[in-house]
Amino acid sequence: MPLVLFTDDSGRDWLAAARRLPRGSIVILRGAHRTALLNKLRTLPLRLLVADDPVLAAEADGLHLPEKWAREAAHWRVRHPGWIITASVHSLRALLTLQHVDAVFLSPVFSTASHPGAKPLTPVRAAFIAAHAMVPVYALGGVDARRAARLAPSFSGIAAITALS
Repeated sequence: MPLVLFTDDSGRDWLAAARRLPRGSIVILRGAHRTALLNKLRTLPLRLLVADDPVLAAEADGLHLPEKWAREAAHWRVRHPGWIITASVHSLRALLTLQHVDAVFLSPVFSTASHPGAKPLTPVRAAFIAAHAMVPVYALGGVDARRAARLAPSFSGIAAITALS
């Protein structure tokens, strides 16, 4: 199952985490240190996407958009047709309105420490939503090895922060 590592400002050793990923995995660079991290990770056989920063994304393989900016995907697709463009979604409604992205991160599937107040979708509801997608959907939010086994085949892969760091 393909893996996607989301970074954050937690101070984890993201370079070490990225080195453990299988060839071809994706790292989505988020947080204040994403420029420095992009420079460190360039030599690894990974796809690197930058969250929320189209200028920095020009130095990577593409751009990741939060749900609130997902409608901008069409704009960035025209300007950078070679980019990988992804977006986060949190509901079926958001998924069905999404266009011009290569993949979607559906969250939170399970309860997660990174968003303690967020109500999880649950694996059953998340699978129902993922089954309606026209692009690959990655499960995000509280996903670890044990929970990944509970995911339906409607998911193309998993994304995580803590479980992959």
